[in-house]
Amino acid sequence: MLSARSLFQEILDNDESFRLFCSIAAGGESQGGWENARIASLVPSAERALAPKITRHGADEDKHGRIFGALMSRRGLTPVAVPPETDYTMLLEHGGIGLAHDRLRRDEPLTVRDIIVYLSHSRVTEQRAADQMVMLRRYFGDHPEVGKAVRMIADDEDNHLAYTHEELLRFAAAGHGRLIRSTLRRYALAEIRVYRDVSLAVMARMGRILGWPRTRSALLAAGIHAVYGYERLAGWRRMVALSMPERRDALGGPGAPAHGFA
Repeated sequence: MLSARSLFQEILDNDESFRLFCSIAAGGESQGGWENARIASLVPSAERALAPKITRHGADEDKHGRIFGALMSRRGLTPVAVPPETDYTMLLEHGGIGLAHDRLRRDEPLTVRDIIVYLSHSRVTEQRAADQMVMLRRYFGDHPEVGKAVRMIADDEDNHLAYTHEELLRFAAAGHGRLIRSTLRRYALAEIRVYRDVSLAVMARMGRILGWPRTRSALLAAGIHAVYGYERLAGWRRMVALSMPERRDALGGPGAPAHGFA
């Protein structure tokens, strides 16, 4: 039976597919760590109180990258180059989502509008990450090899998502509601296209590694297109809704160390 659990179990059980999965994940997390570190260093003076939270966000992303690297190392595996068509973070940037890297490389303070763009980008992408980790924690939270990593990353993603809700609501109360709503909607619709394309590319790579028959690959591709259709119609709305989280000031303290990994 084809299910998310059986699919990920198959990827986990094969060294080459596991190495590709971890390499893609580590690359995205490390890129997010760099972006957050640069944003923290360029926060405008009026929002300096945000800098430690953004720094914490980046440190968590770096930690996740190290965790995926450690999972590979435990099997004696080394990372592989991330295929461009599977590079979620770079494809988002190319699609105009978030702050461009050439902007972040300049030593010029960001504006409040830039911070809202950053938070809107994070709100959308952290929803995706949190949703994925809910699934992985349900199926593999107790797995002897990856369970601890899954639980640790999932908890961090919940914190990141709570933080974006709280900070965007603060900016909305300060009069930036229209900008936030329009940015979130635009980014959510762009993200679901990128996620569809990346999912198709990743599954095509996995299919070649694992020797899937054409019928199975076609079924998976159809499922990805069906998810995109639902998200394009209505599912994107979960990425733009804002509500005060139960976890308040979720990034207000030091991050949890990755004991046993890095």
